[in-house]
Order: sequence, then structure tokens, then C-alpha cells
Amino acid sequence: MRSHISRTLRAIPTLLRIGVAETVAYRAEFIVWMLTSTMPLIMLALWTSVAAEAPFQQYKSQDFVAYYLGLLIVRNLTGNWVAWQIMEEIRMGILSMRLLRPIHPFVAYGCSHIAALPFRSAIALPLTVILLLSSGASALTTDPLQLALLIPSLLLAWLITFGIFFALGCLGFWMTQAFGIINFYFAVWSIFSGYLLPLDLLPGPLGSAAKWMPFYSMLAAPVELMTKHLTTAQTLELLGRQAGWALACVALAMVVWRAGIRRFEAVGG
Repeated sequence: MRSHISRTLRAIPTLLRIGVAETVAYRAEFIVWMLTSTMPLIMLALWTSVAAEAPFQQYKSQDFVAYYLGLLIVRNLTGNWVAWQIMEEIRMGILSMRLLRPIHPFVAYGCSHIAALPFRSAIALPLTVILLLSSGASALTTDPLQLALLIPSLLLAWLITFGIFFALGCLGFWMTQAFGIINFYFAVWSIFSGYLLPLDLLPGPLGSAAKWMPFYSMLAAPVELMTKHLTTAQTLELLGRQAGWALACVALAMVVWRAGIRRFEAVGG
């Protein structure tokens, strides 16, 4: 076990370099993927026009600006396309070559996607941060604890997102086209993650229930750390909820992977 962990840690720098090379090699597809995640800008224009004359519920125009620009930052830092990658490798038979490597695919795929983050940050973050600080600065938190926990929150959000998409990608072991399921997932995620509108704007019971779903921890939770003034108890509860969902989603990914790979090896054999 110790030797396996040591081997994995030694391989991570190489896996990251490979991920960078893949991002550079497929930069056109990479940019197209980024452009498809700009829905927060559309919703920003919509909701700021709604709140231009008077606050909508408790949200003023600058609150919507801070929320949706923060959402764009979190979305670009935590999104990934591993589900499509796994499905394509299963369909094309490329996965067999990956299974020969001594590194678990969860780690290999993860390093590949982490390596793309600097490129996504270089394109999307500077302009977004400038707009956020200039137009929505009054709605940003100044609490030191929230600011300190923002990076761990983003890491947990990334891990939850990656774990769920890894599990969705493993559906390719049982079906040739699982895109319908992924599209349904996206529809549910868009509502309950806060992607289309802040969860505070959902009807009372629905908004409260949404905060106990993994979708909240994937997206809205880090945004709230940036844009809300939370108590210490609320902040720690938010991080604790994210940590719990991260463990659950990684465990789910491993269970689905093991079940799928047994079927893949049986059929391939």
C-alpha cells in the first residue's frame, strides 16, 4: 500500500506535464468548452436589469453582479469534462491501454484536468476579477475566515464535481450513449447548484432542501463564501457539508468504477 502511494506521488508531476501538453494540443476544443460555460454572464444581464430600479427580494443590482461574476470564477475553476473523456475512451477501446498503467485512472484523469486550470484561469479570471472588484466590490465579503477558507472550498467543490462526473462517465460501461442521462443531470444541476439563479430566490422549502444537495456544494457554496457575510458557525457548516459530499462522491466514483471495470474486463476477455 505504501509503495503504491509513493509510486502515485512520484507520477503526479509527469501526469501534470502530460495534462498541460494535452491542453495545448487541443486548445481549440478547450476554448469552445470554456465559451459554453458563460451562462452566468447572460443571467447577470437579466437579473441586474430586474433589480435596476429596486432590489429584487434582498438582492440589489451589485449583489447580482458579485454573485454571477463569482459564479463564473467558480465554474471555470471547478468544471471538467471527464465524463465525456471516459465514455469516449470506453467506446474507442483506448481505456484498455490506460488500465495497463500502474496509476489509478481517477488520479490520472484528475491530474489531466487539474493541469488545464492555469490555462482556464489565464483566459477567464483576470477580466472577471477586474469586473467583480470594480462593479460588485461592495457585495464581497471582507471576513478573514471566509477568505481563508475560500481555497479549501474551491478544492472541495472541484473534487465533488470531478467525482460525480467520473461516476457518470463510468455509465459508458453499461450503455453506448449516456448523454441523455448527463443532459438530465445538467438540468437538475443548473437549478439546484445556483447556476441559473441564487438559491435564496427559490421557493422557501425548495431553497432550503437545495442546500443539502451536492449541487450546492459544487458551485453556490464557494460563491456564498465570496459574497455573503456568514457567521463562523455557518462558514464551518458550509465547509463541513462540502467535505462530507466530497468523501461521498469520491466513494461513489470508486464503487461505480469497480463495478464497471469488472464488466469491461469480462466482456473484453
